[in-house]
Amino acid sequence: MASLKELKGRINSVKSTQKITKAKQMVAAAKLRRAQAAAEAARPYAERLSGVMASLASKVSGDSAPKLLAGTGSDKRHLLVVVNTDKGLCGGLNANIVKAAKAKAKSLIAEGKDVSFYLVGKKGRAPIKRDYADRIEKHFDTSEVRNPGFEEAEQIADDLIERFEKGEFDVAHLVYPVFKSALAQDPTVDQLIPVPAPEGDATGGDAVVEYEPGEEEILEDLLPRYVKTQVFGSLLEREASEQGASMTAMDNATRNAGDLINKLTIQYNRSRQAAITTELIEIIAGAEAL
Repeated sequence: MASLKELKGRINSVKSTQKITKAKQMVAAAKLRRAQAAAEAARPYAERLSGVMASLASKVSGDSAPKLLAGTGSDKRHLLVVVNTDKGLCGGLNANIVKAAKAKAKSLIAEGKDVSFYLVGKKGRAPIKRDYADRIEKHFDTSEVRNPGFEEAEQIADDLIERFEKGEFDVAHLVYPVFKSALAQDPTVDQLIPVPAPEGDATGGDAVVEYEPGEEEILEDLLPRYVKTQVFGSLLEREASEQGASMTAMDNATRNAGDLINKLTIQYNRSRQAAITTELIEIIAGAEAL
């Protein structure tokens, strides 16, 4: 049985840990409001852009379609762009993203496809490297940026488009978390390149719309912007998901620390009472012996 001094030290240690987890929970809650607002504000823009692309893509086909829309004509080589967080202490968020990426890779390999990884963020590197060390194309580090934004998304998108133009892959998939709430962040796998033809039409039914310049020229400029928007949206969703998962994880850690403190306090009180009783028995026994 642990001594009273050891129990007291453990109680103080757990109390210190509880203070840290409580502070991190409050910080994550404050950051979550901003991150959630940014993620939700970006969604209507992406939806509207998809609608405009749907209208343009429906009028362009065949050899006139840009490569980002038409593809390479093959789907042999696949690139998985996995967006993980740079920091830990956010529950099972990164594990779920990596799990979704590995499941997608496994299914593609089973179909006879060549699969490689493009990793964004630090926390997904080690688990993916254990199984697919020879398939990792690049690590893109966002840890040195306090709040990764459109500039980082633009760098990632430009690099991906350049690799696509060079013929390094045929299809790119974006694996990232979608923020639902502080308790739910769903890993999602979307095709990024070639840009999938969006469903729906933003022009308003049977209205006749004339574009100037032509649809092909507009798409040439719009498709790279769409890729950048999708990557930017995934970074915003990642930030919101990270703060939500971190807040939930720190809340659970704080509660668990409180339960452990209660158990250790009961154990300490029992040990202290037993020590006092033993001392009283020794004193009484000594007095009777005299």
